[in-house]
Amino acid sequence: MARKTRTYTHGAAEIREFARQLGKMPPEIRQDLRPRLKSVGNKALASVRLRAAWSTRIPRATRLKIGLSQRNPGLAIEVNRHKAPHARPYEHNDEDGIFLAPFFGNKDGRWYGHRARPFLVRGARPWFATADRDVAEVVDEVARRAGFR
Repeated sequence: MARKTRTYTHGAAEIREFARQLGKMPPEIRQDLRPRLKSVGNKALASVRLRAAWSTRIPRATRLKIGLSQRNPGLAIEVNRHKAPHARPYEHNDEDGIFLAPFFGNKDGRWYGHRARPFLVRGARPWFATADRDVAEVVDEVARRAGFR
């Protein structure tokens, strides 16, 4: 499996509880829930892509992942490491500073310092509270429609 750089919301508990009570989620509930959750997460996704606008590859490699299972619930923003292999070093665990990387094409083994440009967590963090609240509202509304109280 390809490793990806990701950040998660904390609103997964509502989806996990809904999936636990419901068991295997029927297709009509999935079809109702997925576009609503996508609209919640698109604001954070746009913010992350805007913070990574200095790169030509990172914004295109960044996507919103929606999990509706018990095992992997919630919204996640991830960057595909195959499309943007430089994203993880530049994210630098959401810390400012310098990271070392070999200069492109340099075969003599010298490494150079590069300034970190954290974009993923810093772009999504302002939307965490809003996304958590909106996810809870969406799950509650869909659960009421499905007959839960």
